[in-house]
Amino acid sequence: MYAITGITGQVGGVVAKTLLAQDKKVRAVVRSEEKGAAWAARGCEVVLAEMHDRDALRRAFEGAEGVFVLLPPVFDPSPDFSESRRNIAALRAALSEAKPGRVVVLSTIGAQAAQPNLLNQLGIMEQELGTLPLPVVFLRAAWFFENFVWDVEPARVSGVIPSFLQPLDKPVPMVATDDIGRVAAELLQDAWTGVRVVELEGPRRVTPDEIAAAFADALDRPVRMQIVPRDEWEPLFLSQGMKNPLPRMQMIDGFNEGWIEFEAPSASTKGDVTVEMVVRQLVRS
Repeated sequence: MYAITGITGQVGGVVAKTLLAQDKKVRAVVRSEEKGAAWAARGCEVVLAEMHDRDALRRAFEGAEGVFVLLPPVFDPSPDFSESRRNIAALRAALSEAKPGRVVVLSTIGAQAAQPNLLNQLGIMEQELGTLPLPVVFLRAAWFFENFVWDVEPARVSGVIPSFLQPLDKPVPMVATDDIGRVAAELLQDAWTGVRVVELEGPRRVTPDEIAAAFADALDRPVRMQIVPRDEWEPLFLSQGMKNPLPRMQMIDGFNEGWIEFEAPSASTKGDVTVEMVVRQLVRS
């Protein structure tokens, strides 16, 4: 049996569907019965647990051959990442007590970066869960193609997409959630000892201009990227309701400046899903 956190999201959902298609038993770890209903209908065992509840998580993980861990994203964190630290502490304690056969943890490109930025919270998770006396693999995924869902409307309405990624001809490591979920499901059924790191990106790196071209093709209209100047980021994010936009700005800086990168770029695992495939799907949704 495989316990899956984040199952109601894109990546966790793909992990679960992949395992179910292989006739594996899946335990859906959700926050409410309502969120678990669709997975119960698919034949999953449903267990309720908040990600900060150590005891509930321990019960959810007990008896599992493998556990998929997805830390709830916090895009506007406290300066000390207290929200994620609380969840990480509960996860570590629960996994240590439950002793599942292996643990697959969704991490991120740049988790190892020393520079302050939004992704540091996943670096903290790697440091804490990496000391577990269990087989643990950190699946470091590139920038999600699916983040471009927010660009569908401006591409369709005006043909101009605001780009924080810059310059517009700089290739960026990106990946589809379908590839992440598929690889995670494979790792859950793998066997190893100690701690591993798997770095995952799409079949090729993609520039912002190529993303615009994918939208143009999918929408059958001209689409271009327009750079958002760096000095406009903070007032824009604050106007959108963020209280602490600096970590997010630092993360984008890291991609633009190249210090958010895989530890071993030449050895990264490559997915199969292209940006064109994802953009077409986003436009149809």
